[in-house]
Amino acid sequence: MHTKGASSDAIRVSTSSAPSTSSHGSAQDDYDSSGDVYVWGEVICDNTVRVGSDRVIRSTGKTDVLLPKPLESKLVLDVYHVDCGVKHAALVTKNGEVFTWGEESGGRLGRGSREDSLHPHLVESLAVCNVDIVACGEFHTCAVTTAGELYTWGDGTHNIGLLGNGTDVSHWIPKRISGALDGLQVAYVSCGTWHTALITSRGQLFTFGDGTFGVLGHGNRESILCPREVESLSGLKTIAVACGIWHTAAVVEVIVTQSSSSISSGKLFTWGDGDKHRLGHGDKEQRLKPTCVASLIDYDFYRIACGHSLTIGLTTSGQVLSMGNTVYGQLGNPRSDGKLPCLVEDIMSEHVVQVACGSYHVAVLTNKSEVFTWGKGANGRLGHGDIEDRKIPTLVEALRDRAVRHIACGSNFTAAICQHKWVSGAEQSQCASCRQPFGFTRKRHNCHNCGLVHCNACTSRKALRAALAPNPAKPYRVCDSCFMKLNSAAYSSTINQNKRKEAVPRHSGESNPDTKLAKAIVPSNLDMIRSLDSKAAKQGKKTDALSFLRTPQMTSLLQLRDIALSGGIDLNKSVPRAVRTSAVRSLNSSRAVSPFSRKPSPPRSTTPVPTTHGLSIAKTAADSLTKTNEMLNQEVERLRAQVDNLRHRCELQELELQKSAKKVQEAMTLVSEESAKSKAAKEVIKSLTAQVLLMLKI
Repeated sequence: MHTKGASSDAIRVSTSSAPSTSSHGSAQDDYDSSGDVYVWGEVICDNTVRVGSDRVIRSTGKTDVLLPKPLESKLVLDVYHVDCGVKHAALVTKNGEVFTWGEESGGRLGRGSREDSLHPHLVESLAVCNVDIVACGEFHTCAVTTAGELYTWGDGTHNIGLLGNGTDVSHWIPKRISGALDGLQVAYVSCGTWHTALITSRGQLFTFGDGTFGVLGHGNRESILCPREVESLSGLKTIAVACGIWHTAAVVEVIVTQSSSSISSGKLFTWGDGDKHRLGHGDKEQRLKPTCVASLIDYDFYRIACGHSLTIGLTTSGQVLSMGNTVYGQLGNPRSDGKLPCLVEDIMSEHVVQVACGSYHVAVLTNKSEVFTWGKGANGRLGHGDIEDRKIPTLVEALRDRAVRHIACGSNFTAAICQHKWVSGAEQSQCASCRQPFGFTRKRHNCHNCGLVHCNACTSRKALRAALAPNPAKPYRVCDSCFMKLNSAAYSSTINQNKRKEAVPRHSGESNPDTKLAKAIVPSNLDMIRSLDSKAAKQGKKTDALSFLRTPQMTSLLQLRDIALSGGIDLNKSVPRAVRTSAVRSLNSSRAVSPFSRKPSPPRSTTPVPTTHGLSIAKTAADSLTKTNEMLNQEVERLRAQVDNLRHRCELQELELQKSAKKVQEAMTLVSEESAKSKAAKEVIKSLTAQVLLMLKI
């Protein structure tokens, strides 16, 4: 695993113009193979239109993708986790970095920009964290780090506490949530449209946001601005949770007595709006507190998913049960009227290991790495090449040989993480560059950057930092096209580093580094953040994003000091990712929290917690703060360069305007003079004409 830091983009700047291909491969816990994202359904696209010969109108729109296609990205990403919202999505790489893309609204992309993003872009403010999972709602996004910290960002101006930070302002960059979560490790989070639910490593369930219909489970319909534990489940271990629009579902571990022995079993609890029978209780009544679904008491659940008016449960034996509205066939059982939960019978021969819900469609992943979908087919969200509804589970043929590891559903689209694999010679008979057929003298070679097969003549050179190289520090064979890209990226990175080094001595004469940093950041960031939080400003409230300007210690920018010190040590650099994840999610009981496990079935043994004895807390924190200062200095210089560039462009435009105004004035003067001459000429002609007529009469 590469250590994350400010230079992570420089390491991964290599790009590939060809989509990577996948085939059958490892199981879901294969940490050594790369992950590629495929998307289908209603996705964001580029609507750039050329007007005339020199004018281009750039805009974004939506298009329907009927079959799974590789996610277009300017970077080669090794994807570990992905989640989808209504109009945006987010992914986590194996290095723990977060990338977002889609339509920007209220800051839900977390990049501090109002621009839509067609391709995944790094959330830079989370670069010092090691993120484990992300969750996307319609207006906000959440992330959980391997240290158990929760970050939220997005549109918080709905007066319902959607971001969980106790305020009703938007956050364009991730903000860490503390308060009731202090001393607790968050293990999982789920985002609904108007509320959020999370589970701690101890199995405690917390909710916050809009409390309409009792969706928060606190026994009332009040909105909660900060995370609050669901008291009726206090003392019980919550295994999984999912948020719909106006209902919530959870799997809670209870002790079941059988004969003379007692065993633990996951039972399904639902609460909120009961319309369309989405709660599974056989009626349409609201439930203000978590209520066990009595008709499913004999099943042992471990995963759950919620749609608009739909709830899907997954048992430990791989069976899928559904409840809710039947309008598009999203229950997967044509014989069900939706009043009571039903088995999805057509998939009972498969062992399902993951379920996901969009607004009106469902996707499941089996232990054979196959994906089945059903429900509403509009926009091609089912991935079958058409827009027809499906009332029974149907295999996504396009992903049959893609070794799918993870699935996620947005409102109108779907995404899957597939295992990356080299293109074999049997699949490609000619060189991807020169198009010459392979033969005895023309050998096949894989490019370690784009993954395609080329001949030996087109892969004669080696380059550092190839995207698919086992060791980025060593040179590996790449094709000529990728060689040029990598060299160009390395050259650009070197120039940027030199510029940053030259810019540093400007502040070297100041005695206090904190004061230096404060003076550098305040003028360059203030206008930008004020403009980003215009919604909050209209309400007469200061955005919390400006709070760092009021703190005397600038090293706590973006909660970086909290990040470095809250865990006591920097597990991101000291322990491998697989061990860190296990440490965060370890439970004292015999059953692990299932939605956090990456095995196809829930583990039954307790994972030992790795000790951190002997690690230097002070040194790790100091190193983290030093790197933070370096990153912030670089950001300051980048913003200053942007300001200087904009100022220079404004000055040039003003000069052009002045020249244009002068030319217009001169033209007007010339026109006036010519008009006067023309008028005088007309008078002379008129006089001469009169004289000629007079002479003719005589």
